[in-house]
Amino acid sequence: MTQSSNILRVDASARKAGSTSRALTDALIARLAPDHIVTRDLTEALPFVTEDWVGANFTDESERNDAQKAELALSDSLVDELVAADTLVIGTPIYNFAVPAALKAWIDLIARARKTFHYTAKGPEGLLTGKKAYVLIASGGTEVGSEIDFASGYLRHILAFVGITDLTVIAADRQMMRGEAALDQALEKVTSA
Repeated sequence: MTQSSNILRVDASARKAGSTSRALTDALIARLAPDHIVTRDLTEALPFVTEDWVGANFTDESERNDAQKAELALSDSLVDELVAADTLVIGTPIYNFAVPAALKAWIDLIARARKTFHYTAKGPEGLLTGKKAYVLIASGGTEVGSEIDFASGYLRHILAFVGITDLTVIAADRQMMRGEAALDQALEKVTSA
């Protein structure tokens, strides 16, 4: 594992104490030993995309009025955090077979045409190339990579969509069946990744 100079850490678990995904993320961050880290805790609720947001987003940047600029200010800030990062570390549980709504809200705010991807004659092309991403997933009953896991495949797809294709997924899954062994095995993968 190489040292990363600038990490964006995104925590999606609603739990702060006792969160498996946060424990995995803590361990990975300690292993990476970044020069700089920005933490985005999604328990500090992000707004959902609204009609005004969509209108502002699809207005050319040079033509946006002050209200539209204000509407996109948080999204612009989130995109800037992601652009500045060399490495993205996402810690997330699987809620009801998919990502938490808070993580989906973050994704909706950073997946921006002309900022993190653009359309070409061959289709969409991600603009955030050259970054490394780690996704640390915890689940109670869902096996990561199985046909009922709609979280890891979605995250792999959306990160590639914005240009982040160097991705490692580490899972502490099926904890309700596997107990502490799930976390222990995931922590081993963190230290050997």
